[in-house]
Amino acid sequence: MFSAIARFFESPEDQDPSFIRLVRNILIFTLVATTISILINVATLPPADLVVTIGMLTAAGLVEMLALVHTLRGRVILAKAAIPPTLVITITLVALSADSIHDISIIAFPLILIVAVLLQGRRALLATTPLAVAAVAFLGILDMLGLSRSPFAAQTRLDEILIGVVLLLSGSGILHLLTTRLNSAIADAKRNEQAQYEAIQELKHLQTSLEERVQERTSELTERGMELERISKQAHRRAAQFEAVTQVTQDITSIRDLRELLPRIATVISDKFGFYHVGLFLLDEVNEYAVLTATNSEGGRKMLARHHRLRIGEQGIVGTVTNTGQPRIAMDVGEDAVFFDNPELPETHSEMALPLVSNKQIIGALDVQSTETGAFGEEDIQMLSLLANQVSLAIENARLFEETRRALAESEAVSRQTTREAWTKLPTEQKLLGYRYSLTGATPLNKPLDLKNTDKNKTKSNQAESSRVVVPIELRGETIGTLVVQSPENAEMNQDQLDLIRAVAERVAISAENARLFDETTRRAERERTVSDITGKIRSVNDPQAMIQIAIEELRNALGASRVEIIPQTIHGAQ
Repeated sequence: MFSAIARFFESPEDQDPSFIRLVRNILIFTLVATTISILINVATLPPADLVVTIGMLTAAGLVEMLALVHTLRGRVILAKAAIPPTLVITITLVALSADSIHDISIIAFPLILIVAVLLQGRRALLATTPLAVAAVAFLGILDMLGLSRSPFAAQTRLDEILIGVVLLLSGSGILHLLTTRLNSAIADAKRNEQAQYEAIQELKHLQTSLEERVQERTSELTERGMELERISKQAHRRAAQFEAVTQVTQDITSIRDLRELLPRIATVISDKFGFYHVGLFLLDEVNEYAVLTATNSEGGRKMLARHHRLRIGEQGIVGTVTNTGQPRIAMDVGEDAVFFDNPELPETHSEMALPLVSNKQIIGALDVQSTETGAFGEEDIQMLSLLANQVSLAIENARLFEETRRALAESEAVSRQTTREAWTKLPTEQKLLGYRYSLTGATPLNKPLDLKNTDKNKTKSNQAESSRVVVPIELRGETIGTLVVQSPENAEMNQDQLDLIRAVAERVAISAENARLFDETTRRAERERTVSDITGKIRSVNDPQAMIQIAIEELRNALGASRVEIIPQTIHGAQ
């Protein structure tokens, strides 16, 4: 039976030193509490009750001492199995010898449950809780039956017993939840501890391995340092290349003039990539030569001065690229069959040319040359290809911008000419010199105004009794009239009034042009209607003689002419 009880209370933590220390401390605490209880009861209880109480407490103390001895030897089964029921029985007998369920000692039952949970874990729900509940019910029932010595026995009710039982069960349930939570946290902590332990072991293993490899890697440090330096230079070069792409992109968006943009791009590529010569070639109008358009080097500027060009498909790497549309790289120009030996660039040892393509049409080439043999890496090729695409886009945008600007300028010139011609003919056609507006109303001018000795914005006549302001009426850059405003004597106009006059002049120009366009449109519509009517009447007959007669009559009526003739054209060579 003892072995069955031992198996029931056994758990993996029984051999854990920390748990053994916990059990030892609990036993010491309960032993001290039992000793104090004995002393208090000796001092306070009457002799009649002293023997039983002291005996029970002494027996409990002995059990606790025995369990403590076993615990000190590393065996905690006795403490886990015996201490909680011993405490329950002891507190029950102490309460029974005093005030039964009304005695203050029953408050120890929750403490006993806590001790049991600490010792037994969740097994306390199966072992100690029923025993504590039975003890409370036992004391309460004895009170109700009048079998206890408590003076309050007659006052004990069933609901008090039930409340005590429910409280104990609730406390046990809460302890169960807390224990479950704590066990889960402890399990997590143990797993974390195990993981940390394994990580530490792994780190120790790595440390040992690293220490073993220190000697092996020492000889490689110099080479590694050189490799790191190379990687660092490569990273700096890569960053400079990205900066070049960014700067070229910004220049493309801000500079529209190719004469300013292309030299700027050549300089940026040379500075960021470290090439001593960068040239930008554009094809001529007949696609026969690739003409050097922009460069950064001193030799390149000499080439620009003498209008350097290469025949497409025949001269140099640039001529080949502009013919095939494929990049060409010469890591050693001395071994390249198509390399063009330029006396202005004697230090060239490697060269790369990339096509500039816009709308699937080759428009030029980007040519870079270096003083080093094998100067172009894969990253250089990728970045320069990207830059070539950007340059192609910039050239196309600049050309479109120039074409748009030129078309706009031509359109504006045509518009100004049309406006000038229309308003030049208008006074003759309308027989109109202008209008004068006064307090009496508007009247047409009989003769042109004398604007001599008049400033463009304001003029004062030396002999006039009033001042006047003359503002040109402008439309699309053409002056179509003049607005003259006369003020009373000594009435000086301020800036706001002058601005108002200019604004009115602008509105007059717009209104007058709208009126002219409306009148012109109306006359054109009337002319079209008349032509349409005449055409309809001519088509209403099938006889050619009648058609001619109708045409003559309608033209005479429409034009108010006194005579209209149709003269047939003589065909040369006809008999």
